[in-house]
Amino acid sequence: MQTDIDPRSLIGRKAFDRNGAKIGTIDEVYLDDATGEPEWAAVRTGLFSRDAFVPLEPSKMVGEGLHIPYDRKLIKDAPDFGVGRHLSPEQELQLYHHYRLDISSPVSDPVSSPGSGDKDFGKIAGSDD
Repeated sequence: MQTDIDPRSLIGRKAFDRNGAKIGTIDEVYLDDATGEPEWAAVRTGLFSRDAFVPLEPSKMVGEGLHIPYDRKLIKDAPDFGVGRHLSPEQELQLYHHYRLDISSPVSDPVSSPGSGDKDFGKIAGSDD
């Protein structure tokens, strides 16, 4: 993800899947506790206002929208933990496994196998705790 973007500026932007299909609107951005870098976004999807968590790395800003390099179905099937709360280590681990991301090193390949190792977990952008 482009780290020069203010994570709060992502809220309200549209999110798109790997094929350019609209998924929904970004509700929240979650920061890594250790680095303060944006790590996850909650995207409001569908008529039933469900939130799907998506990884911000390897996602890219293109124009005014966030393009997520995963299929719409995988994104919509992501765990929904509700917005406005800190992600627990267990919840973040579920997301890493869902997207098949490597948690032992910085995310660079969306098809990496889950790894092992210590990981600091995220907080909501703009929150003080």
